[in-house]
Amino acid sequence: MVENLVVRYGDICAVNDVSFEARCGQVTAILGPNGAGKTSAIEVCEGFRQSSSGQVRVLGLHPIRDHDQLTKRMGVMLQGSGVYPSGRVKDVVKLFCDLYGKRCNANELIALVGLEDRQQHTWKRLSGGEQQRMSLALALAAQPEVVFLDEPTSGVDVDGRLIIRQVIGKLAQNGCAVVMATHELAEAEKVADQLVIFDHGHIAAAGTITELRHGHEYTRFTSDEGIDIADLSRALGCSVTATTNTGEYNIEVLSTPAVIAVLSSWLHDQNLPLHNVTSLESLEDMFSRIVASSGRQN
Repeated sequence: MVENLVVRYGDICAVNDVSFEARCGQVTAILGPNGAGKTSAIEVCEGFRQSSSGQVRVLGLHPIRDHDQLTKRMGVMLQGSGVYPSGRVKDVVKLFCDLYGKRCNANELIALVGLEDRQQHTWKRLSGGEQQRMSLALALAAQPEVVFLDEPTSGVDVDGRLIIRQVIGKLAQNGCAVVMATHELAEAEKVADQLVIFDHGHIAAAGTITELRHGHEYTRFTSDEGIDIADLSRALGCSVTATTNTGEYNIEVLSTPAVIAVLSSWLHDQNLPLHNVTSLESLEDMFSRIVASSGRQN
């Protein structure tokens, strides 16, 4: 729980009166442009940075005053893990399990993140994606009730991303509060239960993807370039615009059987193809819209 958090660096206010809550059993994705304040806010939650003002509680504990208690119940995955380069995967994971003393099985953790065939490899011999998966295993050695993940899929290949998504989903299903800071919007869209979007030190928007999409539904389709959008708009009785992508168009209503029927009929009469059709604003489009709106307000 974060209430009215302020973080200052001298005269610079990196986080300005921010409030949000990450719930147990859910994945909360923290999004925002570089320099938006999200890392500073998360570091306060982890107990690695002092706030200037406001209140922060993690599992009911103060991140700094109760840090010793909190670290026993919290997992943290950083982009730069600080693992000794010559440390072997199995040895390092076992060490972390022993340090927490929760009888977490190192072999099971290694298998969970798909590194069984890399157990004897040193950290420096792992690929960037494999290092990310090992860092995730280390964050789980505490059997955490809350876990903070910093760019967990950065530099990870397709198979590794699938493994990490599955691990994140399982954590949430088991009641863990997962807080994930990421620039990978496609990954956030797949795993997040709620979003917190930072911009210029403020929260520009927060809620589920469905809540943040509300009022911005549309129908998007692709066809040939340069279609007569004025005539199609008249046929549909609503506005049609071309997007920045070649041959892609937006109809400013949610797709319904009636809309699709008129669109298909009109394209058929014009001897034009109908390719992809979608009626959901992508997270990338949503993010751009919200940040642009926040920038105008600021």
